[in-house]
Amino acid sequence: MSLRHIPFYFLRPIRILQKYDRRNLRPDLVSGLTVGMIALPQSIAFALIADLPPQMGLYATIVATIVGALWGSSNQLSTGPANAISLLVLSTLLTVARPETSDFIVAAALLTVMAGVFQLVVGLARMGMLVNFVSHSVIVGFSSAAGLLIGLNQLLPLLGLRFQSNNLLQTLAGVVLHLPATHWPTAAIGIGAIIALMVLRKVKRNIPGPLLVLLAASGLVALLRLDQEGVAVIGALPRSLPPLTIPPLFDLGLIARLSTGALAVGAIGLVQTTAIAQSIANQTGQRLDSNQEFVGQGLANIAAGIFSGYAGAGSFARSAVSLKTGARTAVSGVFSAFLVLLSMFVLGPLLAYMPRAALAAVLIVIAYGLIDRVEIARIWRGLRGDAAIMLVTFLGTLFLEMQFAVLTGILFSFAFYLLRTSLPRVYSVLPDETFRHFIEQQPHQLPCPQLGILKISGDLYFGAVTHVQEAIQKHLNEHPDQRFLLLRMQGVNQCDFSGIQMLETILHLCRIRRGDLFLMKVQDPVLTSMKSTGFFDELGSDHFLPGDEAVAYLFYRILDPAICIYECEVRAFKECQNLPKFSWPQKILAHPVGLSETDVAGISPQTLWQQLSNGQRLPLVIDVREPREFKRGHIPGALLIPLSTLFSEEPTLPQDRDIVLVCRSGRRSRQAASLLQNEGYENLLILRGGMLAWEAGKLLEAVEYESTQL
Repeated sequence: MSLRHIPFYFLRPIRILQKYDRRNLRPDLVSGLTVGMIALPQSIAFALIADLPPQMGLYATIVATIVGALWGSSNQLSTGPANAISLLVLSTLLTVARPETSDFIVAAALLTVMAGVFQLVVGLARMGMLVNFVSHSVIVGFSSAAGLLIGLNQLLPLLGLRFQSNNLLQTLAGVVLHLPATHWPTAAIGIGAIIALMVLRKVKRNIPGPLLVLLAASGLVALLRLDQEGVAVIGALPRSLPPLTIPPLFDLGLIARLSTGALAVGAIGLVQTTAIAQSIANQTGQRLDSNQEFVGQGLANIAAGIFSGYAGAGSFARSAVSLKTGARTAVSGVFSAFLVLLSMFVLGPLLAYMPRAALAAVLIVIAYGLIDRVEIARIWRGLRGDAAIMLVTFLGTLFLEMQFAVLTGILFSFAFYLLRTSLPRVYSVLPDETFRHFIEQQPHQLPCPQLGILKISGDLYFGAVTHVQEAIQKHLNEHPDQRFLLLRMQGVNQCDFSGIQMLETILHLCRIRRGDLFLMKVQDPVLTSMKSTGFFDELGSDHFLPGDEAVAYLFYRILDPAICIYECEVRAFKECQNLPKFSWPQKILAHPVGLSETDVAGISPQTLWQQLSNGQRLPLVIDVREPREFKRGHIPGALLIPLSTLFSEEPTLPQDRDIVLVCRSGRRSRQAASLLQNEGYENLLILRGGMLAWEAGKLLEAVEYESTQL
């Protein structure tokens, strides 16, 4: 695999600066400052979700936002700590260390670097398309469950309660049991903050409500000295640049214990980030490079882990604000990070009095927004598979170890994808009432007795061919008279060797029943596979038909008109509509199929040609086809007596001459022979293979002769 593309991804900041338009400076600055005011309280709150020191959230915001903006793909995406990712980080870290210990912080740094390396490798390997295989239902289920868990876990600091809890049920039971022990000053600040946030959101959504509420709560605590009355505060924040801390990159035991969680953090981070970036790009029209975005997310997490931060991802809230406030380039993200850094120095003394209850209030409001009830309802009303994926992820996140729940949801979505792609739809189609479009055959519609048309919707790869072959064989068994099969292939984009073998099997089955297989609208990649494997030559180039002419070609060149006229009342295709309808007279109803091939003598096209050429005792050639067929080509000197005329009128043919009966393929000739034998004619011959065999032998130039006029 070529590695020449790798420098391109790392040189992204140079391209941004080289192409930067100074006219974008003001809107980028305004947007960056606005996003920074929102990122400041969020970064502290999200760090507390992960049970990490507040400064780790600030450092992660500063470092990850800058790196993610400069090395990512989206102009408006804001990278940094995120609510659901923070909860996933906590779930992973609890398996290796206790909170508020140095091991816990070291493990957080290593987990962040591991997740970043995974994301970076995926991006450099240009496997960005893999994120498309993770169902959106996984994100909805995980985010909804994470929102519920975050909200319930924040009830403790909101009410000033203190007890140990290891799962959702213990938290709920503990809140109920310890409710009388509520610290009412703390609860008053927390509940008041929730009310204030809701009011500010109703007044104007664009103002930095969380920042204003937290600053007001911090000022109130500092003014009234509520920290001395038992109101928990976050304490003093460091006023320095993010310090460099190298995690234990060679601790293989710790790496092994964190590997599952790192994979879950990295995968969910990429899926969430891609979803947010694509949502914004749909509004701005920007063309995204998913591989570049993966590289940016990977570098952002690696840098955050090295500079005392923790794992993050794209933030929907901050990215939406970036879009709404007019950010035009990724430079706006750099400005927002610098505002957070500046605020640490300027607002540090005041932020030390920030009450945990107010932060809990901010997180509860944010967590409530994670539960997308509208999207949940849409998925629930949609496909059962998507609903099942959402439900499995949701319940797993609530009651299992979160990293395993997330990976279970992702694997479940992969399994659902494989299940759907391994069961392509194969169904019979017929023209609609206007004969302009093909639609799925309905129970009340009768199919053509000669031609079956099946549409395949899905790729023909090794996991799907068994299902497709069984569906086609079932159709052939249910319609034994349909000797010809037309496969509509516009829904098949890929076909591997197993698919080719399956088509060869179907071709063999069609030809065993003296029919044939035709394909229409074959896509170029599939056609290339057919040519390289020899199937194209085996089937024949004339069996690959364009969509607009396929039925007409088969009707006029392949199907037996005798069946269409004398045996079929369906008239399934446009070409059938003008055909005459023939009702069998009573004298032929007793044996409507006619004689078999062994009940009457036959003559080969070559023998008949020689007799006509020699001019000795010329046989009487009777063509029993329809006039329109006769005009398209006939044996020179043949007498046209359509089969319908033979049945409706008494035949007056010479008894002393050999009579050769000719039709298209031999079916109508046997029918005519059956009738004439009943009328006493004995010197009857049938042209073997009919006009199809005559034309195949290139005998149309046979010498003409004068037939006896009757």
